[in-house]
Amino acid sequence: MKYTIEFVELENGKKPFEEFMLSLSIKERAKIFETINYFLELKNQNLPIKENISKHLEDGIYELRSDFIRKIGRSLYFYQKGAKIILTHGFIKKTPKTPRKEIEIAKKFVQYINIRNKL
Repeated sequence: MKYTIEFVELENGKKPFEEFMLSLSIKERAKIFETINYFLELKNQNLPIKENISKHLEDGIYELRSDFIRKIGRSLYFYQKGAKIILTHGFIKKTPKTPRKEIEIAKKFVQYINIRNKL
């Protein structure tokens, strides 16, 4: 089974993860793409993924970690049937723990996708 990456797309066509990426510098975007590609490579080879790359947060929400020189980028995601990895959104982390608000945003995106897929 080969994993693929997709983005949450809202009814208005906006993709929160893409909007996050556009807010970053070219170097920061490159680092996040590098992290995503490495993560996907490990998943598709069924290799273990260390917590410095990806970590389960709660209720099926995970974070991908991208460390920049003076910033820490986080991309939240969840799994969906058919080996799909759905990136919800991203943010620059400013506190030691992932902010509750960001986890709740990801959970709302999961609910949105699940409801949309049932229609």
